[in-house]
Amino acid sequence: MKSYRQELWYNIPARRGFVNITEDVEKCLAESRIKEGLVLVNAMHITASVFINDDEAGLHHDYEQWLERLAPHEPVNQYRHNGLEDNADAHLKRQIMGREVVVAVTDGKLDFGTWEQIFYGEFDGRRRKRVLVKIIGD
Repeated sequence: MKSYRQELWYNIPARRGFVNITEDVEKCLAESRIKEGLVLVNAMHITASVFINDDEAGLHHDYEQWLERLAPHEPVNQYRHNGLEDNADAHLKRQIMGREVVVAVTDGKLDFGTWEQIFYGEFDGRRRKRVLVKIIGD
């Protein structure tokens, strides 16, 4: 069995945003030369997320609206976590959207459903954060 590890770095200029990182993960898979196995894609920061869904702008807007209703950024004094920081809402949003995804690799390709893509979700941006790609298999 082989193993491959790569860190991808993202810097979202806004506080929140969603980025399709499928192509970046596919490049890692090609570099790994693994044909059968599993890919783990993991947000390495507690205010960011990795998730799988459809790449559709309306859906991303709906996520943004839904998450903001569930954990509004302001007023920041509504959260006990906020002392010197103002990102308690980002921690909650990450918890809802998830930390990582695992995708099967079949014949050297990500084995997705019809509309599935991998996304990086940022909830407290404006600085560099990393995503781990770990691939194991043969």
